[in-house]
Amino acid sequence: MVKLPNEKPDPQRVAVLRSLPLEVKQQITGEEAEAFMYNRELPDSLLEKLKGYLTEEKP
Repeated sequence: MVKLPNEKPDPQRVAVLRSLPLEVKQQITGEEAEAFMYNRELPDSLLEKLKGYLTEEKP
């Protein structure tokens, strides 16, 4: 994935990643973390790792 020159990570998403238990953070790859922080489509591998921490949005 290519970052845009002035693109900044979403501070709330960065805070979520930081708040995860250490054993979960250790499993997340750089590409997965980048996709999450920059609000991109999340890889299935990351969704699987975070399934216990995610909630569905209700319309």
